[in-house]
Amino acid sequence: MRSATAHKIYENDERLEVKSAGTDITANVVINEELLNWADAVIVMEKHHRNFIRREFPGIYESKKIVCLYIPDDYDFMQPELVSILEDKFESVYRRGLV
Repeated sequence: MRSATAHKIYENDERLEVKSAGTDITANVVINEELLNWADAVIVMEKHHRNFIRREFPGIYESKKIVCLYIPDDYDFMQPELVSILEDKFESVYRRGLV
């Protein structure tokens, strides 16, 4: 629900064009080469997501900015605590020019 929440928060943000996907086969949208090629930068929630991209899409991993927010999978969709954490971490990454 982290990616879906981030998508909802930023879907109308004029600074960004966002899409979300998961690494698990049960995700509503599973990450794939087309989505990764579309992205200028990729934001993941946990280190194992970044490792998944490195393992499954090594060429894309080498050519894209990939930033990990280190947010554990402990939240429900749009849970206020998750919204606050996402906004704080993403805005910090954005201000530093990492995406």
